[in-house]
Amino acid sequence: MSRRLLITHALPYANGPLHMGHMLGYIQSDIWARAQRMMGNEVVFVSADDAHGTPIMLAAEKAGTTPEAFIEEIRRSHEADFADFHFSHDQYHTTHSPENRELATLIYTRLRDGGYIAKRTIQQLYDPQKEMFLPDRYIKGTCPRCEAPDQYGDNCEHCGATYAPTELIEPYSVVSGATPVLRDSEHYFFELSKFETLLNDWFAGRFTGGQPVAHAGVLAKLREWLEGGLKDWDISRDEPYFGFPIPDAPGKYFYVWLDAPIGYFASLKAWCRRSGRQIEEFLAPGSEAEMHHFIGKDIINFHGLFWPATLHGADFRVPTALHVNGFLTVNGAKMSKSRGTFILARTYLDAGLDPEYLRYYFASMLDDTPVDVDLDLKAFEERVNSHLIGKWVNIASRTAGFLHSHFQGRLADDFATQERALWQRLIELYGEVPPLYAQGDFAEVCRRFVQMADITNAHIAARAPWQLTKDAARHDELHQVCSFAIAAFRLLSGLLKPILPATVAKAESFLAAPIVDFDDARAALHGHVIAAFEPLLGRIDPKRIEAMIEASKSSLGTPSATSAGATDKAAKQHRHPTGNSTPAASEAPAIVSIDDFARLDLRVGRVIACEAVEGSDKLLRFELDAGALGRRQIFSGIRAAYAEPEKLVGRNVVFIANLAPRKMRFGVSEGMILSAGEGGSDLHLLAVDEGAKPGDPVR
Repeated sequence: MSRRLLITHALPYANGPLHMGHMLGYIQSDIWARAQRMMGNEVVFVSADDAHGTPIMLAAEKAGTTPEAFIEEIRRSHEADFADFHFSHDQYHTTHSPENRELATLIYTRLRDGGYIAKRTIQQLYDPQKEMFLPDRYIKGTCPRCEAPDQYGDNCEHCGATYAPTELIEPYSVVSGATPVLRDSEHYFFELSKFETLLNDWFAGRFTGGQPVAHAGVLAKLREWLEGGLKDWDISRDEPYFGFPIPDAPGKYFYVWLDAPIGYFASLKAWCRRSGRQIEEFLAPGSEAEMHHFIGKDIINFHGLFWPATLHGADFRVPTALHVNGFLTVNGAKMSKSRGTFILARTYLDAGLDPEYLRYYFASMLDDTPVDVDLDLKAFEERVNSHLIGKWVNIASRTAGFLHSHFQGRLADDFATQERALWQRLIELYGEVPPLYAQGDFAEVCRRFVQMADITNAHIAARAPWQLTKDAARHDELHQVCSFAIAAFRLLSGLLKPILPATVAKAESFLAAPIVDFDDARAALHGHVIAAFEPLLGRIDPKRIEAMIEASKSSLGTPSATSAGATDKAAKQHRHPTGNSTPAASEAPAIVSIDDFARLDLRVGRVIACEAVEGSDKLLRFELDAGALGRRQIFSGIRAAYAEPEKLVGRNVVFIANLAPRKMRFGVSEGMILSAGEGGSDLHLLAVDEGAKPGDPVR
């Protein structure tokens, strides 16, 4: 029985171009949507730009344009990237649309009238110069825990502490530089705490016929948050703000996290208007349609708590499932502009790399778990060249010519015994492909593909058609092995069609037989006439990858759409909806004099003890022999880079000896150890040549 599926992927924030981190989850959703269509299900695949919020307003102001013009330019670039990566959206929209305003207002008023909206007065920091309330990420100051300067208003990137922006020492506005002041403001809250029973029922699959709504690990995390106590969600912001006004609340606007996911429905509504359909077919509580959201694991709390509660409270159906992907790294580390691995989707394309290379590589790494994926560029090159060209395309290129030169391109009328047995083996392996696609295990689909291609290539190699052509008496064998190869090539093309839609379309032209669905690919095409073979894909030239890396490095100093300042929490998450939270490059540091440098007392220290700090996932505690300076205890946030800190004992490091001691909850830190890298796991202690002694100055 055919299913009706509404499929969405996370909304890219309209403040800059798409990058590889975005593409991971988006490609996953497109592959799944295409596979569902090939299973005969009705699919409506929609998404939109998330176009509201303070960051958009300020970025547009800095660019000297209106927010509307700013987001329209970004939307056009996103749509171009999606088209060139062969996405099959039925509708791509924007949250700044009449449909979204209408639906956001409807959902809010239903929640309000249902008794789920509360008003509360809160205190917020206010920029008296800019005359606006400041989101946490638009406030900086000195960390109240470790006293590191220039830390954001919600957490310290040096020691990892979290706090309220009012706790910052000497806070200042990122927007104007002014000292913010506390002011009262009435805010509107969605009372999420009233939906504990609903969420427990949803987690248990009571709305989905017992089917799990997410991977077990995702559900465990959601239950942990639920058991920890649900907090009501602040859904309003004060003017000035780029967004939709709240009805009957002058000067108040819907916070981006309220109207952003409603953008899924706004896009659906726009599609319904074009298609003559009714949105209730998909969204009514009793609808038999399914709703599947593809998201990054950094936003599961929103989609797994706030969103289903909002929908239920507004008398809409709840989601059927959340499909969660992990974070993306490149070459084993987080994306980095300095290394050229913060790669934009357009930079990849401009380097002359086929978009379907990336689609295949990501597919080969993705399953139904929220696993992190590493774009290892060498493995990327080798896998594409080996699997797609060396195994798949090679099947057709090795055999099609013999069919045309000896049999006018006509396939044999049937398989001989040996080929029939092999064909049955391929069909058995292929039989698991649709259910594997359905459960999101694309990696296993790709493993099946390799196994089937290897069986086929082994048969071609064993029968050696190039030898059979030399013996007229064995032309029936030649016809058999080549016909089997082309049938297998078509079967593999059917398997790959959701992943490589454009390349398989070329293969269908060569086969002179379109692949309608997964079942149709099973046809062996006995007696069918194929067209002349033309190359489908070329091997990856490593110079193109090098060019992509260099082009990514060259964009290091290019200002992004968010260069007006830091972002608030929602913008920070929206900017990287697939989970890759790589920050944009910092502005170039100011020039300093030799006198400034001389103020730093850099010394060599020998590590005599090093251990992880209990209660912190970032810190290591070092004890250094600093020679005449005695022993120093230093806490360093490099735990992610050194899984076995005890191995650092005996090593010489460089540290700042005249940094004011910092009292932390773990103890006093008496200096700062220097390291190189972008942060997180990409940090490397500076090496000191043999002969240097503890306490030696670094000049």
